[in-house]
Amino acid sequence: MAPPLLLLLLASGAAACPLPCVCQNLSESLSTLCAHRGLLFVPPNVDRRTVELRLADNFIQALGPPDFRNMTGLVDLTLSRNAITRIGARSFGDLESLRSLHLDGNRLVELGSSSLRGPVNLQHLILSGNQLGRIAPGAFDDFLDSLEDLDVSYNNLRQVPWAGIGAMPALHTLNLDHNLIDALPPGVFAQLSQLSRLDLTSNRLATLAPDPLFSRGRDAEASPSPLVLSFSGNPLHCNCELLWLRRLARPDDLETCASPPALAGRYFWAVPEGEFSCEPPLIARHTQRLWVLEGQRATLRCRALGDPVPTMHWVGPDDRLVGNSSRAWAFPNGTLEIGVTGAGDAGAYTCIATNPAGEATARVELRVLALPHGGNTSSEGGRPGPSDIAASARTAAEGEGTLESEPVVQVTEVTATSGLVSWGPGRPADPVWMFQIQYNSSEDETLIYRIVPASSHHFLLKHLVPGADYDLCLLALSPAAGPSDLTATRLLGCAHFSTLPATPLCHALQAHVLGGTLTVAVGGVLVAALLVFTVALLVRGRGAGNGRLPLKLSHVQSQTNGGTSPMPKSHPPRSPPPRPQRSCSLDLGDTGGCYGYARRLGGAWARRSHSVHGGLLGAGCRGVGGSTERLEESVV
Repeated sequence: MAPPLLLLLLASGAAACPLPCVCQNLSESLSTLCAHRGLLFVPPNVDRRTVELRLADNFIQALGPPDFRNMTGLVDLTLSRNAITRIGARSFGDLESLRSLHLDGNRLVELGSSSLRGPVNLQHLILSGNQLGRIAPGAFDDFLDSLEDLDVSYNNLRQVPWAGIGAMPALHTLNLDHNLIDALPPGVFAQLSQLSRLDLTSNRLATLAPDPLFSRGRDAEASPSPLVLSFSGNPLHCNCELLWLRRLARPDDLETCASPPALAGRYFWAVPEGEFSCEPPLIARHTQRLWVLEGQRATLRCRALGDPVPTMHWVGPDDRLVGNSSRAWAFPNGTLEIGVTGAGDAGAYTCIATNPAGEATARVELRVLALPHGGNTSSEGGRPGPSDIAASARTAAEGEGTLESEPVVQVTEVTATSGLVSWGPGRPADPVWMFQIQYNSSEDETLIYRIVPASSHHFLLKHLVPGADYDLCLLALSPAAGPSDLTATRLLGCAHFSTLPATPLCHALQAHVLGGTLTVAVGGVLVAALLVFTVALLVRGRGAGNGRLPLKLSHVQSQTNGGTSPMPKSHPPRSPPPRPQRSCSLDLGDTGGCYGYARRLGGAWARRSHSVHGGLLGAGCRGVGGSTERLEESVV
């Protein structure tokens, strides 16, 4: 009797209701109600026969496979308003009878492809109010045929698994509102014949691609299943791309235009159809002609304007559309890059800009300067391939492995902007057609190439960056072994050097400026004082003699009282006294060789200033561009 009693007690314990929950058994269906119980995890002793399990408004943080194991009869599972951040793979793997799953109001950031695997008969999936930024493409694969209601509103989604959504034939309601969706794939809703409500409110949609689904909402009485469409709160760009939507005439919605500026803020359905216009493409700028050395990278640019933004394409010299490949890349902004150019890449390229309003084209000429190749290049099939001379010198140095012990390449006579590269003659057994110098600086990683004839052993680099570190390598271009072989390159050596810093403005120039200013100031003060002193003397002398200078008398005669005055003695006539020389103290404008004190003093100070500052410039500014006279002019 003991073993049967023990089994009965175990069975009764397995069917017991969890302590904080309330269990209801109505019509042979068990409901376990655990809402608002402060649970931190799913109770482990939930009856496996439960049909309805409510775990809303708790603090559950994660879900795993053991939480719902063997609950094959569960139909309704509510996990709303918890703190769930993670759902383990196949956490609902045993819920084959599940019809409704509520996960709204949690903290989910991502759903993996295995997070929702298991409920193959799911009809209602509510994921609103989370923080979802990504849903894996295969997350809905197990219930594509059965799902009727999908709600992913109030999340951070930019993309949703459109392929899966478009393959849900039983879908009735789709809520995508209040996300970050900025584009809808064309025809994504074409197969959703049962869809009756689509909510796209408050996203980032600037345009909508034509879809037969939207026309079902035009005539609700004629359509077998009318569509309730909401797309207000989007920054609609009202141009010709939305003209098809404007012709649906849905007066019950409140959408507005966000652009272009002429239509911003206007009610979408009130804008006349004639104002939904586009601008054809206009190519604003493009590369006209580009010359590159064989083996180098070629970048062709083309920029176009238009409304909507034009789509850019490139057509090669062979009249074929240029697509992305291992050596060519066509970017959406109109840039075409060819990684390693060859002789076959030369020719005329055509840039094509298209939008719904038209197209525009531009011609770009690419010329590839071929490097000399060994062998008979004129023979049949003897056109050599592109040279590997454009390979990085640093990579070549690492792969070479064997370099001479002594440095072959030297950089001497380095200044701020130049340096002399010299190298010794190559080995007689290795013929050289030409040398190539490759270098770059710490200021710019762009590799610069210089081609030098084989007869030269020196090359002067110019236009360098002052105060920069440079890495330089010398390569020798050798003839190819056969007509169809690549031209061979051989690394001769590398060198590292640094340019001198930029020559600062010499201190002599500063002294010259300050000294010149001081000289002018002191000279002006002295001249002013001398003028004041001279004027004072002149005024004082005129005041003492009533404005006349005293006369000097050479002959004095006496006068008698009433007597006859004696006859004066006759003197021989004398020449008139020499005219006194004019005073130059105030005569600043005399051009007859008389200079005033101010003019003479100013000239003396100017000569002294020129001599002194010329000496300063000669001592401190040797080697600086510009002459002393030019610096003087700039200062004065």
